[in-house]
Amino acid sequence: MDQIENFSIQSIGVMQSPFKQKFGIPRQPGLTPALKSSIILHAKFSTDEIIDSLQASSHIWIIFIFSECYDRGWKPKVRPPRLGGNKKIGVFASRSPFRPNPLGMSAVKLLSINKRQERIIIDVQSADLMDGTPIIDIKPYLPYTDSISSASNDLAESFSPLQQPIFFSIQAQQACEQYLLKHRQSLSTMIEQVLRCDPRPAYQASTSREYGISLFDLNIRWQIAAHRIDVISIDNSKTERDTA
Repeated sequence: MDQIENFSIQSIGVMQSPFKQKFGIPRQPGLTPALKSSIILHAKFSTDEIIDSLQASSHIWIIFIFSECYDRGWKPKVRPPRLGGNKKIGVFASRSPFRPNPLGMSAVKLLSINKRQERIIIDVQSADLMDGTPIIDIKPYLPYTDSISSASNDLAESFSPLQQPIFFSIQAQQACEQYLLKHRQSLSTMIEQVLRCDPRPAYQASTSREYGISLFDLNIRWQIAAHRIDVISIDNSKTERDTA
């Protein structure tokens, strides 16, 4: 029997996400429940038939392409961040985006399905995908088989978010208040959930360095120390680009 070795796969849609760059994205889904994202199906897949009964599922699997890593190749062994970036393991024992085929999968909560301008919009919660990520497939999450209570992984048995108190500068507090008035969403809660995942690279987790992440159209500067987390400033990066 001949085996097929090469496949042609087309995307069915694209992710619209608050994360505008790779840095700062939680390394797994489900860690930032305050953040919402949307799958925008391409026009040819935006039919009522294709999503019929999907809302019967509380959660869905998203299959996607690690588009930022697509042309950067792969190696048989990688250094996972959860192991401090110092220990190498086989790529198939990790969730590294640098894989023979750069495919990823995330289980997310399904919030709603709408249609706007002839495009189907699937809103989800706590996705770990960058804005613009190509979506390859959507599958229902089946609790009776997808959730395995006896499962274990000795390399990543659990996740403990950072517990330090978080302090917002006066400027950052004002920016959060303005965002709440405009969007009816708590920006401070979203920032807190992202920072408690500790976005710092494992090999340079400095307690004195100032870091920045892009969330929505905002540039957020922050610092993590041994006993506290500081949100230093929140600026509108879009406005800065437009006026540069």
